[in-house]
Amino acid sequence: MASKPRLHYFDGRGRMESIRWLLAAAGVEYEEQLIKTKEDLEKLKKDGSLLFQQVPMVEIDGMKMVQSRAILNYIAAKYKLCGKDLKENAIMDMYVESIMDLGEMIMLQPFKPADEKEKNFALIVERATTRYFPVFEKVLKDHGQDYLVGNKFSRADVQLLEVILMAEELKPDILSKFPLLKTYKVRISNIPTIKKFLQPGSARKPPTDEKKIAEAMKIFH
Repeated sequence: MASKPRLHYFDGRGRMESIRWLLAAAGVEYEEQLIKTKEDLEKLKKDGSLLFQQVPMVEIDGMKMVQSRAILNYIAAKYKLCGKDLKENAIMDMYVESIMDLGEMIMLQPFKPADEKEKNFALIVERATTRYFPVFEKVLKDHGQDYLVGNKFSRADVQLLEVILMAEELKPDILSKFPLLKTYKVRISNIPTIKKFLQPGSARKPPTDEKKIAEAMKIFH
């Protein structure tokens, strides 16, 4: 029996959270080897586990994978959460890259200096509601299907739901002008593996707070 994927990261969302989401969506159990101190990180670096001296790192199928996009691509392909052909995968890549651009803005918001938070919050809301969410609302309207690409549940659905929920943590009514995305959010949230991941007590990490920021700074800086 193959061993469970092992995730090496600190006990927070960061760049590992989308990986946790994708594994959970695929119904894959995984283990977390939490990095709690700077010494834990240095040990991984010194023993050659980190190809580019950075995390996240995932041990899977005999590999020690780094670079979050590479890890996500591998998981999506392995568990059939990608498109059926080159064209579908190209469309999916465009969607996912834009989703990750917005997700990165939201992920970094708690780390912004106090005097930049309000300006960055306004920029996130502006980008979400004028650049990103209108596109996905139109995609759903144009093809009239339940999922973003190929009428099949894929990584694009997983990653869009993750970012929608992150955006709602910042501004609960952010989907007010996007009725199809609101319905889509409910639909994807009720897929059994996703529903399980969204339950209290799951491996999903809570929003980043001051304690987590201090913890991350202590390890990585």
